Amino acid sequence: MRHLVAALTRVPTLKLSVWAPPGDLPEEATAVVSSSDARWLNELMASGGISHMMRKGGRKAWFAPMRLLLMMGRSYRANLEVDIYHINWLQCALPLPGNLKPALVTVLGNDLKLLKLPFMRHLLRRVMKRHRVTICPNADWMEAPLQRAFGDVAKIRPVSFGIDPSWYAIERKAHHGRPYCWVAVTRLTANKLGPLFTWSKDLFLEGARELHLFGPMQEGIEVPDWVHYHGSVTAEQLANEWFPKACGLITLSRHAEGRPQVMLEAMASGLPIIASRMPAHESIVFDGETGRLCDAVESYGAALLELEGETANRRMGDAARRWAAREIGTWDDCAHRYAQIYSELLGVE
Repeated sequence: MRHLVAALTRVPTLKLSVWAPPGDLPEEATAVVSSSDARWLNELMASGGISHMMRKGGRKAWFAPMRLLLMMGRSYRANLEVDIYHINWLQCALPLPGNLKPALVTVLGNDLKLLKLPFMRHLLRRVMKRHRVTICPNADWMEAPLQRAFGDVAKIRPVSFGIDPSWYAIERKAHHGRPYCWVAVTRLTANKLGPLFTWSKDLFLEGARELHLFGPMQEGIEVPDWVHYHGSVTAEQLANEWFPKACGLITLSRHAEGRPQVMLEAMASGLPIIASRMPAHESIVFDGETGRLCDAVESYGAALLELEGETANRRMGDAARRWAAREIGTWDDCAHRYAQIYSELLGVE
């Protein structure tokens, strides 16, 4: 979101007010979050975010979302002079005031999953009937279910997020000798990891390969001793140290994914992807072209072996980078896609 905010401020026709967790903002953006809200949002982010809190269950699983919605509702009502609302994410539209102002609402995979909660679809439809709304999932595969749920009360238009230009500038190093370095970047939950450990065990134990795992521990996951677990990682560390020397990125997630940003950044870096076969992955990993899709340990092992060959690795990595540049572009490209929708919602040519 930091990248998106910065890109939106570079669109000359926009004046941006931001309600978000505390962090660096461009001078052109105005923070409209109160100090008390900022403190609570900071604590929420430190605890893993609202989705993680809901997955953990207990009293906070319902108290925290209600408090978050109340805070956003107060902010909406305190900033009635805005022309248009840009809302991340779908459920954050629930407390919109009934002032008829248009709204652009982004959707990720987890938002779609939350639509299964009791009354969620009904409540969102009721809000959208009072506004001119364009719903923007960040992946094409979400368009059909959103059309079925909201197509009569909102326009559905997929809009990809952007990629920072620094990822496109990465120069991958030629691999010389073993062990082959493979990278997985994910929050550590059972669904996000999927069968990563069970499928990888026999394929990595002999020492010809190394699996380097990055991401925050969000469930009580026991990481095997043959996995090189590094904890959380910064984008700079991935870009400067790990992506240049990796054979590729592995994700065997079973989670409700939208279009995982780390996969897009890896592709922009020229890395081929090995991914589980699911709609979110099938929309960006084209089997045999930008990586490999796997639905069994046998196809996973074959993918590792194939992409450890220099020719196949370079061919798929280069194709991944070209696809990312052509179809996704940069955050400035993303900001202009959103700005065009703002103009349409406001009836401005």
